[in-house]
Amino acid sequence: MMSVTTLIPLVLNVFGGVWSALEENYGVAGPFYAIAGAGMLIAILSLPFVLRRQKDPLDRFSFREELLDQDLSALRTAQDDGAMGAFSPLIDSGSEEEISETRIQLASAGYKSPSAVRMFYLARAGLGLGLLLFGLVMTILVPDEPDLIFSIVLSVILALGGYFAPVYWVKRQIQTRRQEIQNSFPDAMDMMLVCIEGGQSLDQAMARVGEEMAASGTPLADELKIVSEEFRAGKERSTVLRDLAERCAVNDISSFVTVLIQSSQFGTSVSQALRVYAAEMRDKRLMRAEEKANVLPTKLTLGTMAFTVPPLILILVGPSFIQILRSLSGLTSAGG
Repeated sequence: MMSVTTLIPLVLNVFGGVWSALEENYGVAGPFYAIAGAGMLIAILSLPFVLRRQKDPLDRFSFREELLDQDLSALRTAQDDGAMGAFSPLIDSGSEEEISETRIQLASAGYKSPSAVRMFYLARAGLGLGLLLFGLVMTILVPDEPDLIFSIVLSVILALGGYFAPVYWVKRQIQTRRQEIQNSFPDAMDMMLVCIEGGQSLDQAMARVGEEMAASGTPLADELKIVSEEFRAGKERSTVLRDLAERCAVNDISSFVTVLIQSSQFGTSVSQALRVYAAEMRDKRLMRAEEKANVLPTKLTLGTMAFTVPPLILILVGPSFIQILRSLSGLTSAGG
């Protein structure tokens, strides 16, 4: 076993070698940059332990009415999975309206986890700070003669890009998800109408359609599964349907929800209303297909012009242009 007397000189030699390597590669201030970076890394890693809220063990013996109401309401809502819970004081300090709007946007993008808002804000802050430090390190420590202005400008650009990258990603996910839901909704309407005309209720029809469409992996199948689970949990039907329209954020589903709610309020036949609405959905899908077909020749024309006209001009005008240049060069040499 290695003794203490031999271990201490070995550690000092390793430390001295690392110190000399940093000075050789990054100058006299290299070791201090490394110490500052290590301290910053330790501070970032210790944030979850500093911000963690300790739960009072005596709270479980409290039987106050507000705590009982919170427990009962928690049974009807999604439980917080606790991910990144140490940062919740920083995130929850924002306005409730902003947090609610962010939660709706993330749900429309397919991120329905209770900690999705927390992860979104942490991703923005982490990417912004990470790319800022990356830009500073790459522009100050790596070059032999770093340019301070260039380093600051590049680091700020990278930080802004990292800060707004999650926002762009969520918007792209919302657009993609809306398009997928919109494309699969007419088929779901036809299947739902067949189930209702076969004697099933609306709740059973939506659950059956969600199970049948689960194999295709469309987001609409997940939404219908959530709706069927909320129906089984005893949630009010109008509230469930409105939440469906809010999560999907598709005009066709919003109109579908309005039709169902009005049919329930006025006591009209749900199957008749769905039959009319399904016919409208089929017509609308046909109109979308015709619209894409009509736009296709224009897109092909633009592509054809972009890839054929420049080479054609080069072939036709190129030889004449070369002859003109040769004539001008000959006149210039004759005049000289």
